[in-house]
Amino acid sequence: MSYAAGMTDDRPYLASVQASYGRRILGVGSLGGLGLLVLWTVLRAPPSELAYTVFMLVVAAAALYSAWRMWDATQIRLILTRERGLEIEGKEVLAPWDQIENVERGMLAFKPSNGFLITLKDKAPRAWAPGVYWRLGRKIGVGGVTGAGEGKAMADILAMHLAERKGG
Repeated sequence: MSYAAGMTDDRPYLASVQASYGRRILGVGSLGGLGLLVLWTVLRAPPSELAYTVFMLVVAAAALYSAWRMWDATQIRLILTRERGLEIEGKEVLAPWDQIENVERGMLAFKPSNGFLITLKDKAPRAWAPGVYWRLGRKIGVGGVTGAGEGKAMADILAMHLAERKGG
């Protein structure tokens, strides 16, 4: 492959995936709105039992925390480079080329919205950037609030590289 989609830090990359500003606002607004709605409900008309009140406060706190984490996480960009594989731009490598075993992007794959699933040869440490990617064991899910076109292009390039590596 002699294709380069862009440059970062004077290095060419094959594809990139990131959340647009509108998608960030929609995702964070949905989670934050849920948290505020549950909190407002508890304060306005608290349940009669303390256990329900505590449960609803925990749900509200979890939603607000997730919204904050998503806002922070959706600032990153994932890039696919010829040298290192799938990486967080300017940071760690999520999936080195020699570790990528398979790419799934079909409708029935357990993958994030607008994204794809990578299977690694060996287990990797858990990681999560809400709305962008998750890594659990040998699986990496890329997508969420990212664009469908960017995700499809990156998955196609990964699949082509795997087919070349396997000789067919």
